[in-house]
Amino acid sequence: MFRYDLKAFIQDQLLSDTAWDARIRQHQDTTEASATINPSDHQLESAEDAVDDAALIATLRKAVEDGIKADTAEVNAIADNPKLPDFENTVAALAKSGAALERATSVLYNLLESASSDALDALANELSPILTDHSNEQLHNPRLFARIKAVKEAADSAPDTLTKEEHMLLEKTYESFVRSGANLSDADKETFRSLSRKLSAATLEFSQRLVRATHAYMLHLTNEADVSGLTQQQLEAAAQEAQKRNLDGWVITLQAPSFVPFMTHADARSRREELYRANHTRCTQEGKNDNRKLVGEIVNTRQAIARLLGYPDYATYALKRRMAATPDKVEAMLADLQRDYLPAARNEVAEVEKEARAAEGADFILQPWDFAYYSNRLKKRLYSYDPEELRPYFELSAVIAGVFGLATRLYGITFEAAEDLPVYHPDVRAYRVFDKDHSYLATLYADFFPREHKQGGAWMSGLRDESADIPAREAVTTANSLRPAVTINMNFTKPTETRPSLLTLDEVTTFLHEFGHALHGMFAMTHYASLSGTSVYWDFVELPSQFMENYAFEPEFLHTFAKHYQTGEPLPESLLDKVIASRRFHAAYACIRQVSFGLLDMAYYTRQGPLPENTELSAFERDVWRPISLMPTVQEACMSVSFGHIMSGGYAAGYYSYKWAEILDADAFAAFKERGIFNRDVAQSFRDNILSRGGTEDPELLYERFRGKAPSIDALLERDGIAKC
Repeated sequence: MFRYDLKAFIQDQLLSDTAWDARIRQHQDTTEASATINPSDHQLESAEDAVDDAALIATLRKAVEDGIKADTAEVNAIADNPKLPDFENTVAALAKSGAALERATSVLYNLLESASSDALDALANELSPILTDHSNEQLHNPRLFARIKAVKEAADSAPDTLTKEEHMLLEKTYESFVRSGANLSDADKETFRSLSRKLSAATLEFSQRLVRATHAYMLHLTNEADVSGLTQQQLEAAAQEAQKRNLDGWVITLQAPSFVPFMTHADARSRREELYRANHTRCTQEGKNDNRKLVGEIVNTRQAIARLLGYPDYATYALKRRMAATPDKVEAMLADLQRDYLPAARNEVAEVEKEARAAEGADFILQPWDFAYYSNRLKKRLYSYDPEELRPYFELSAVIAGVFGLATRLYGITFEAAEDLPVYHPDVRAYRVFDKDHSYLATLYADFFPREHKQGGAWMSGLRDESADIPAREAVTTANSLRPAVTINMNFTKPTETRPSLLTLDEVTTFLHEFGHALHGMFAMTHYASLSGTSVYWDFVELPSQFMENYAFEPEFLHTFAKHYQTGEPLPESLLDKVIASRRFHAAYACIRQVSFGLLDMAYYTRQGPLPENTELSAFERDVWRPISLMPTVQEACMSVSFGHIMSGGYAAGYYSYKWAEILDADAFAAFKERGIFNRDVAQSFRDNILSRGGTEDPELLYERFRGKAPSIDALLERDGIAKC
């Protein structure tokens, strides 16, 4: 059994790096690592699912406050150093400062995403402006910036004195100060600080309102006709949700494992419409969860910050530190994708409408709440299988073993269930990860299931980033570096009283995606935490994750673990062939859907003037999407109020990066297809040139070093079955 102890988990995460390193390595020499994992059974319910204990809240508050004090003292010592500024006593010293604060905020924000509560939300709201002010005080410290500027000028005149990694750290540090207003006048610096506080508070509130609104809704059904079409597992899950709320019948929620199957399988069209409208009008009702005004506040505050720093719009500001570099390049990529994919996407929607009319009559108008349902019927007819048929072959424990086993086969790493390490919720599992030479590589926490106090979606985050306090020209190894601790969070289909957690193929793909991010963090071999793991250009960060998704459609990989959870029979070849053949099914529709999100993102953040206060967001969205609209629009539907990626997340002016990285991942996987999808030499090159290097060099150089050439869109078009226009 994994050890659930929230207090001990927090205490562990607040340990100093040295103490943590000793703590985590203590079993390395006494426990044999194993690639085969038999996870503990999931506990169906837990009363302890949120951080609301007053003593723990006080512990987190004190850790942040103490971290701020320590960081302030460390930074002041650097700024006031009487010695002439050089890389080590200024830039490297700054990179190593603030470790205690980083530990405190890492655990705070991870728990805020995964085990929040009203008390923790209140603490985050309280600390947000304090942390923002603290960051700005450092970035606007004139003595500190003068030293950094002096180091940069010296390095520019004698570049050979620093390594490539040191140059990258110097450049990133210098730009972070400039982009945060270090060159502004005192009055403008105060304006910048005010805007930063406002943005921090608004994005946090946006996220909290979205979580509350998502969990506040339920569709309570008591008529069997309303749940007709759902599979037995879906019915059991919906009944279990109802029982948890002391209700009869079935409850459908807006969490993906509940929402998506209902929209895909429920025969009751009126109920699908009801659920669709509830999902697409979240945070649009007046009250404590209304995000409509916050959208304008967030967009306009970002624009004001960009213009204060001399940029015409926020996208231009944000893209300066991205592979894409300029809004024009992003818009050109989105235009190319529209050109190549839109005709095929329109044909795909027409096919679904034809399928619907065959069942409902020639006058039937396909609506958004119909698409998943009739698309699934068409898929079943064309390929003679229902995606639900795959669930029995994707039992979670087997999938875990399969995904971990893939990493073993590619990179030689192994996983040990770390039952001695405390976890923050009974759902969470902890693993020690060992490299191919059996040295300790990383710690991995996996949190698989939805619950009331957890955000929706899936994500990876770092609890502790890798770094190495060694000379810059000395190679980083697992022995001489602080090894990372990362988390992966999903919201998978939960087990019921009669069935284990059985995943869909989409959920398996999501697991592979987040695990790809985790590998990026775990393989890090850099000197500085701020360049480690996923600390890369935002449009490069999705390459390792989306690359891993390719394996979900490779028979050689699926055969390693996909067996019926009751009989042990392998996934039938006939079913597998249909899955592979259907991979391109509606690939164009999916692409245009992603493009539409990217267009909305750019529409907000390339604005040259503020978004008017009275902007009707639904109409704004319709105007953006009209040229590529594939379905009838719903007047009151509004995505912006729940579009956390670009409002409260890190994807503002960056949502295009999913498609940007998809071009990269298809091209990268083509290298494996050429030499074998488990080829150790190609995998080692991918690890050495991409996964372990983090943000130490320009990503274009890293990619071309791996691939031997610049990426091409051709592999993506071929994978999706799209003719190049």
